[in-house]
This record gives sequence, C-alpha cells and structure tokens, in this order.
Amino acid sequence: MKDLSLHVLDIAQNSVVAQAKVIQITLDINREKDYIELIVKDNGKGMDRDFLDRVIDPFTTTRTTRRVGLGIPLLKQNAEHTGGKFAIDSEPGVGTTLTARFIPSHIDCLPLGDLAGTFALLICSYPDINFKIEVTTEKGRFTISTEKIIEAIDGVTLNDSSVYPLVKELIKSNLDEL
Repeated sequence: MKDLSLHVLDIAQNSVVAQAKVIQITLDINREKDYIELIVKDNGKGMDRDFLDRVIDPFTTTRTTRRVGLGIPLLKQNAEHTGGKFAIDSEPGVGTTLTARFIPSHIDCLPLGDLAGTFALLICSYPDINFKIEVTTEKGRFTISTEKIIEAIDGVTLNDSSVYPLVKELIKSNLDEL
C-alpha cells in the first residue's frame, strides 16, 4: 500500500465482506504528539480466536480466489515500521475492531493519500452500510455519516453518478480545514 487511504479502503472492504451494517472509521491525526491513529470498527460477523490469531499471516485469508491476504499484514507492518502499534480484536457475531498507530515523523510513515476520495467512494459504493467517519486533528473534528448524507441529498440515491463528486468535495473541503 502506498498510502494510508488505501489501507482504510482495504480494511473497510474487509468489513463489507464480513456483512457489517455499520462501519466506524476514526482517524486521529496529532502532529504535536507525533501520532496518527486509525481505528476501524464494524458490527460484522467477527472472527473466532483461532482465525484472529492467524489473520496477521499473509497466507491466511477467507477468499477462495487466491491464497494470500496481504491487507492486514501490510497494515500491521507499516504501522510497526514507524515505531507504532497494531491491534485487532474480534468476537463472532459481534464484530471487529482494528487499531493501527503510526508515528508520522518516522521516515517510513506513509502519506495520508486521498482520504476524501476513499471516504466518498466507500459511502457511495455501499449505500446500505452506515459509514460513520470521524477525523480529528489539533485544529478540530470532522464527522460525517451515510445517514447524514442520505438526508442531505433528499431522495437521490448514493450510488447516483452525480453524488460521488459532491460527497468527495464536501469531505475534502472539511478535511482541508483540519
């Protein structure tokens, strides 16, 4: 993965595959305290202890089309290479919470990437899932959810081609203020 937004996309897609109806993405960017913390929490089907213990192994995957699953192992590796941390907790029937903490001053820390595009893509691609997104910096906090966007577009479907650029620009302009 070349940036953090691609990790967000990959992990959120894992939650989609796990049949989550609510996916919370929290990104806490604190340059003063030198950390970036990503938390993705879902209410999907979760993982049993045996699979959870193996999920950081690239040769562990639920996919039948290939034998490797690199998303979680690469996220863990990228966080730890910066001196950060990684944790994942899951319970069958309850969901999964993944936390990755990066040290942005470290030379190996990935750039943030196109967070606005990633968030907008997730929201517009999966209209039946309630994404709750929160980004916090020293300057403030931005929150958005699928529910709020649906209310705002009043009858237009999220996967209408005219909605994505509007959602992306809304998110981008708010993130730019942070």
